[in-house]
Amino acid sequence: MPWRSALLVLVIAIFIISGFFEAEPQTPQTTAKYGTEALYVSAADKPGDASADVEIIAHCGANHVFDEHTLTADKIASKAEADSIEIDLRMTKDHELIAFHDTTLDCTATEAVAPKEFRRSGIKQFDTATMFGQETYKDSVTTLDEIFAAFGQEAHYYMETRLVDGDTKMEEPLINLLQENNLLDPKYVSIQSFSKESLQKIQEFAPEIRTTLLYETDKFDLEDALEADADVIGIESRNVTQDVVDALQQEGIEVHVFFTEERTELIEQQRVIMYGVDGVFTDDIDFTRQVIKQ
Repeated sequence: MPWRSALLVLVIAIFIISGFFEAEPQTPQTTAKYGTEALYVSAADKPGDASADVEIIAHCGANHVFDEHTLTADKIASKAEADSIEIDLRMTKDHELIAFHDTTLDCTATEAVAPKEFRRSGIKQFDTATMFGQETYKDSVTTLDEIFAAFGQEAHYYMETRLVDGDTKMEEPLINLLQENNLLDPKYVSIQSFSKESLQKIQEFAPEIRTTLLYETDKFDLEDALEADADVIGIESRNVTQDVVDALQQEGIEVHVFFTEERTELIEQQRVIMYGVDGVFTDDIDFTRQVIKQ
C-alpha cells in the first residue's frame, strides 16, 4: 500500500540522517584545494547526475554478513549479483597468491602471522573466524586459485596488487594464473593498485585489462590523476566532489569510490552516486542497489 511505502522511506531517511550527524566528519584539505563545494552539501541539488549504470563492487566479498575474503563471503556476494568481487592480494613465501588485506592474519584469522613468512601449505592451516550472534563460523584462508576454481568465468574479479618488499613480484604470477584459468580478459578481471609501478607491470603483460589507480585519502591529487596511465581512478569518498568527477570523466577516465569511515558510508554512497560516479566499493550490496534504483 502507498502509505506503507511512504512510512518505510521516512524510517530509512531518519536512520540515515541520524548517522550523518553522529559521525561529524571533517572536511579534507582537498576540498579547499580544488575550490569546490563543501564536502557534505546535499547531492539532491544535482538530481540529473545519478546513473543507473553504477558498478557495484563487493568490498572483500559480502563482508557485512560474513568474514572478509573468504569463499563464503564471495559466494554471498555472487548470489547478491554484485557486478564485481573485490580481492586484495597477498603473497606467501613460495609466491602463492592469497586473498587477504592486512600484512598479518590477526585481523580476522586465528593467528598474528604474516603471509609472506609461510608457504601455501602453512597458510592453509590457519582459519578465519567470525561471530554471528552466539555462533562462531570458521573458514580457511583462501588462495586465489581456489576462488577461480569456485567461480570460473561466472564472476568479475576486481583484484588489488601491491608491491612485495618494495618490488613488483606478484604481477607475473597473477597474469600466469589468470591465463591458466582462461580469465585474462576484461570481461572477467580488473586490476587496481596504489602502486603505479605495479600497474605498469600489469599493463606490460596484459595491456587489454582495465586498470585502476588508487589514491590514499591524504594523497589524492587531481592533476596527477588526470595524467595517470590508468582507465579508472579510485578515490576515497571524502575526496570526491562534483568538480573532481566531472574533470576525470571529461577525459574519459572512470571514477570508482571506496569508503574508510564505516559510520558515514551509507550517506556517502548516496552523495557520490548522485555525482554520477562510475562505481562504488560497497560493504552493503543491497543498500547500494536500492540507492542506485532511487
